[in-house]
Amino acid sequence: FGHFEADTVLSGKRKGQAVATFVERKSRLTIVKRLHGRDSRSMTQAVLELASQLQGKLKTLTVDHGKEFANYQTIERRTGTQVYFAHAYSPHERGSNENRNRVLRRLIPKGQPIDEITDDELIQINWYL
Repeated sequence: FGHFEADTVLSGKRKGQAVATFVERKSRLTIVKRLHGRDSRSMTQAVLELASQLQGKLKTLTVDHGKEFANYQTIERRTGTQVYFAHAYSPHERGSNENRNRVLRRLIPKGQPIDEITDDELIQINWYL
């Protein structure tokens, strides 16, 4: 336990909020966190919160080459977690996360703004996933 895959799900092309999805590879535990922006600072904050909540059980994090993971060195330094990058155009290297994002899109369709989703609804989505 402790090897996670991470990605972001956006609400629109230019504006709006995003959510971060974290999937543990062995147990398939899925955690969806609201991001306050689409930048690397917001994603770094979400990963630091996740590491704090897991109390040191976050061992590795596998991500894509998105700009939201530009602060990976900060994540590694502050959590002691090794961050790995999947090869470009190889979503199968983070297959569990891509699968969960597909299921999440059934609950949050592409056109629906994420900022309209309440915290309670996001908690229900977490329990469902």
